[in-house]
Amino acid sequence: MNLHTVALELPPDGNLIVGQAHFIKTAEDLAEIVAVIPGARYGIAFCEASGPRLIRTEGNEPALVALAAENARRVGAGHAFYIALAGIFPITVLEAVKRCPEVCRVFCATGNPVEAIVAETDQGRGILGVVDGQPPLGLEDDAARTKRREFLRAIGYKK
Repeated sequence: MNLHTVALELPPDGNLIVGQAHFIKTAEDLAEIVAVIPGARYGIAFCEASGPRLIRTEGNEPALVALAAENARRVGAGHAFYIALAGIFPITVLEAVKRCPEVCRVFCATGNPVEAIVAETDQGRGILGVVDGQPPLGLEDDAARTKRREFLRAIGYKK
């Protein structure tokens, strides 16, 4: 077995959700989840693990579909999916994505630099996990806590 990392591309001013699913209809079902969110621009790619082993795509913005498909191609892991988002934050769709019957796990939902940790065997490739962002620089103090809380209220995620 060989282990390596693959840097994933993020949409400009957007986010990426990466996960694992199990069925050919994954791309279409994930698109139905994201498409109902007003203002959502998205591209989805899903790697089949058997049969024709195609990268299946859906989306409403060609550049985001191409970005998701390129991440899928570079990682090359069967049953992995990539949702490139713009115009919304992942938190808007994350619970619905997790509840999708085909979805087995979500590795990340991020706007940070991210790398997939990929294992390669004679059979193929699989994502073991991700490295999401960078390590902490310190411990939050009272001023940083206040700033975080104010920010969350300013963007409407807390009351």
